[in-house]
Order: sequence, then C-alpha cells, then structure tokens
Amino acid sequence: MRRKLDALTMSIRMRNFVFGVEDSLVSTVGLLSGIAAAGASKESIIATGMILLSVESFSMGAGSYLSEVSAEEYMHEQEGSNKRSISGAAIITVSYYLSGLIPLSPYFLAEGVISMRISIALSILALFILGYFSGWASRVRPWQSALRMAVVGGIAIFVGAMIGALVR
Repeated sequence: MRRKLDALTMSIRMRNFVFGVEDSLVSTVGLLSGIAAAGASKESIIATGMILLSVESFSMGAGSYLSEVSAEEYMHEQEGSNKRSISGAAIITVSYYLSGLIPLSPYFLAEGVISMRISIALSILALFILGYFSGWASRVRPWQSALRMAVVGGIAIFVGAMIGALVR
C-alpha cells in the first residue's frame, strides 16, 4: 500500500511540474509575443510579463491545491490530504514562475523583433528539454516525447503571436 501511495505522490508531483513548466512557457511566450507583435514597448512587455507570472503562478498553485483536495475527497469520501495537495501546489507555483522567466528574459536584454524571436526559440527549446525529461522519467521514448512537447507547444505559441499580429 505504501509503495502505491509513493507512486501516486510522485505522479502528482511530476504532473504538476510538467504542467506548470509547459503552461508557463506556452502562455507566457504566447502573450509576450502577441503584445510585442502588436507594438507594445519593451517596458510594457516586461511589466505585463512580471504581472502574468505573479498572478498565474499563484492561481495555478491555488487551482492545483483545490482540485487535488476535491479529487481526494471524491475518491475516498472523506477529507483530502493537505500535505500531498500543498506539495503539488508548491511545485506548480514555483515551476510556473521560474519557467516563465525563460521567455521573459530576452526582453530585458534586447528590443523589438529580435527579443521576440529569442523568446520563442528559448521557449521551444525549453519545451523540447521538458518533453525529453518527462519521457525519460516515465521510461517512454524521450525523443518522441520531446518532439511532441515542442510541436504542440510551438503551435500554441504560434497562435499567440498571430493573434497579436492581427490585433496590430
């Protein structure tokens, strides 16, 4: 029984880590690319990025906590485990915030289209690495997992950039 609980805890932690990193990379670079393509200033892009990371990382952590407690209560028809739920929430909060700095960092160093291109490239590279890591950790074809993560995330990034360009 203990081994099953450990596997469940590790699964929840891995899910929260992967979801936090992937969602942060895609939504942050999508938003930043969109507002950069729409012609926002460097300062506006940085301010928007910092606000997004702060609000969304906390929101993702709160959502993880509440959904995990609700799922445990549903499965066991009793009060959920706060310890596992808090651990998952902390992982998704921190992973979301820190990984969101990847697409934001080029805007501190450069301006214009070059910062947007670097941001997109770094984000897709980070998605590829995340996919490889999750495939390796799951013992499921890491290269295929890496490619899937980069392609699916890349499509979502492309949508954000295109909407920004259309709004402009």
